[in-house]
Parts: sequence; structure tokens; C-alpha cells
Amino acid sequence: MNKAFKLMEKEIKLVDCILYVLDSRAPFSCINPKFETLIGNKPIIYVFNKYDMADKSKIEGWIKYFKKDNTRCITLDSTTSGSAKKVESSIKDVLKDKIEKLKLKNMMPIIRSMVIGVPNCGKSTLINNLCGKAKTITGNKPGVTKGKQWVKIASGIELLDMPGTLWPSFENSIVAKHLAYIGSIKEEVLDIPELALEFIDDIKKMDKNILETRYNIIIDESQSNLEILENICMSRKYILRGGDYDYDRCCFAIISDFKQGRLGNITLESVEQIKELTKKDKKVI
Repeated sequence: MNKAFKLMEKEIKLVDCILYVLDSRAPFSCINPKFETLIGNKPIIYVFNKYDMADKSKIEGWIKYFKKDNTRCITLDSTTSGSAKKVESSIKDVLKDKIEKLKLKNMMPIIRSMVIGVPNCGKSTLINNLCGKAKTITGNKPGVTKGKQWVKIASGIELLDMPGTLWPSFENSIVAKHLAYIGSIKEEVLDIPELALEFIDDIKKMDKNILETRYNIIIDESQSNLEILENICMSRKYILRGGDYDYDRCCFAIISDFKQGRLGNITLESVEQIKELTKKDKKVI
């Protein structure tokens, strides 16, 4: 991650604006506090990617939260062909003054934008969508983009694809959990059974119907997270020889169901929740 930050520091002076790609299922956790000083006063376009998998009402709150004078906010499903055209329009809009000045000098406007975000937020997919063809490597796991890559798209716009970058440290457990849920942290370094129990607890508090509907179970208020997990094992027949529960298979299935959108449209964070957390714990911001 330090290598990625140094690369950004070197390249940031070459770009006119920032495309900040957020996963709509956890937009606050996708904001890296170290980027703030790096970006400075450059215009920012926040791209709420994977919008098709998110809670639309919560995203409306986040758009109001992030929208300022020199920022734009866009909702997007970058896997849908042609959907990224509005990103191109926003880049031109936020830099319209520069474009007009260049045109008055009879110069061809060349606009450069750096694309940043946490691993697996969909940066490369967004760029490929803008290009209309695959120019960057994509994958449904973190760490696919290893280094910088300049990509030209139509209308005189050049994009700099950067490696996904996580927080410098995870002092706040909520951010760490949410990034793990959405797939920004490699599964090899995670305790998936522990993560699944945390996920069950979070979703149960948000809306237990999400789990009940997906797994055809009934959740009683007195049940522990482990008991809910065991009910899911029974419902899905995740049973080992001898009758023991196949906890590992069940836990991986639950996390995968969330990542693939099988639990419905979920956004883990609301503006109100984050504001309340910042009152209690300044490390959240």
C-alpha cells in the first residue's frame, strides 16, 4: 500500500481531476483518509459503483453528504454496457472552464483523470466500460491491478488506473469488517467463520428478514449468532458425515451470497449511523 501511495503522489500532479470509485454497499468505508491531503483542491467525481446491489435510500443520503462545490456524485453499475457514459459527461462538466479556455486558444483539450478506490470496487471495470472494450484486467477479487496504466477514451479524456489502496491501518473495526464483507480484503488473510458470525450479527440488527427470506429460517430474539448459523446449516443441508454441521461451507456461502447480491439490495452504512459513531469514537473519521 505504501508503494501505491508513493506512486499516486508522483502522478497526481499530471491529472486534472479525480474519479473516486466507491462500492455503494459500504461507501464510507471506501473513503481512505490518507487520500485527502494527496488530492488537495483537485475536483472529485465520486462514482457510487455497484449501485444495483445497494439500498437506494441510503445512497441518496451519502450523495448529499459528499456533494460540494467542486465535487460531483454519480450512481453506476459499471458492468452494464454503456452505463459509464455519464462519467465522461461529469468529467467534462467539472472541468468545463479549462476546456473552454483551451478551445479559445485553438488547442485540443486533453483531460486527464486519476481513478482511485479500494481493491475490488470496480475501477478497472469502469474504465473498460468507458472504453467500450477490455483495456484493463478485471477480476472479482482484490489486488488485480498491480501498477499504473494510462488509458485513452473518446473525446480527449485520458484515465490513469491505479492499484486499489486500503486504509493505512484499521483502528476502527467497523470499517475493517465492511471492507472484508465487500471483498476488498483478500480472503486468505481473513477468518471467514468469525467474519460470517459478525456479518450475521450486523444483518440481524439491520433487518432479520434478509436472513430469514434468503435461508428460509425463523430468527428468534434469544438466538445467538452461532445458533442462527446452525439453523442456516440445517436449512441448506450443510451437514458433514456423522451429522455435524459443515460450518466452513456455510460461512463461505453466507459471505459469498452477500458479495454476489443474493441477499438483496444492501448498504451497510447510513449517514446517520456514521455521524452517531463519530460522536462516540473519533477514530471512525
